[in-house]
Amino acid sequence: MNTSNKKELPKHIAIIMDGNGRWASERGLKRTAGHEEGAKVVRKITNHCNNIGIKYLTLYAFSTENWSRPKLEIEFLMKLLEKYLKNELHIYLDNNVRFKAIGDISRFSKSLQEIIKKTENATKNASGLTQILALNYGSQDEILRAIKRLNEQNLEVTKQNFENCLDTSGIVDVDVLIRTSGEIRLSNYLLWQNAYAEMFFVNTFWPEFTTNELDDIISDYQNRERRFGGI
Repeated sequence: MNTSNKKELPKHIAIIMDGNGRWASERGLKRTAGHEEGAKVVRKITNHCNNIGIKYLTLYAFSTENWSRPKLEIEFLMKLLEKYLKNELHIYLDNNVRFKAIGDISRFSKSLQEIIKKTENATKNASGLTQILALNYGSQDEILRAIKRLNEQNLEVTKQNFENCLDTSGIVDVDVLIRTSGEIRLSNYLLWQNAYAEMFFVNTFWPEFTTNELDDIISDYQNRERRFGGI
C-alpha cells in the first residue's frame, strides 16, 4: 500500500467487527473465546491505523440491540471492555492515541462508565489517531437523541446544527466502511455518517482480520473515484 501521499488515505475508517462467535464455534470454543481474540485484533488494527496516518477509527463494539444476547455473554463483554480499557490506557498514551466513546453509556455500570470517562479524559490531548468505540450504540437511537438536543437547545433544524448534536460531532464523515464475516448490511451503524462511505464487505471473521487485509482495502479505496453525487 502506498502511504506516502497522506491525502489519498481515508481520514475515517469505520468497522463492524463481526464474526467473533462464529469463529469460536468453528473451532469448538466458547463464544467468549472469540470475543477475547477479537479484542487482540482491535489493538493490532488500531496501532496499524495510527502508524500509517489514519485520523479516525470507529469500531462497533456493542450495539443497542446486543442487550438481547444471553445474560452471561453480556456480562462477559462488559468485563472484557473494562479490562481492555484498563490495559490499553498506557498504550494509548505511549502512542499518542485519543480514545472516545459514542453511544448511550448511561446503561453501563458506574464503574465501567467511570473507566470510559477516565480514559477519554486522560487521552484528550493526544494528536494521533482517535480510536472511537461505539458502545451501547445504535444509529437510530443516536439520531433521536440528536433531535432531542436540537429541541432542548431551541436550535434551528439545519444540517450543521444536527451534526453538531450527533455523538460524532467534530468528527469527519466515514470514508471507508468495513464489515467482516460475510454479512452485507449496516446493522444500524453510523447511518448518517456513512452517507458517502466506500463500503467493503469481507468474508473474514474479525478474529482473523489482518493489517494486510486492511491495507488491501485502503489500496482499493485509493483507486476509487469519489464523486459525491457529481459527475
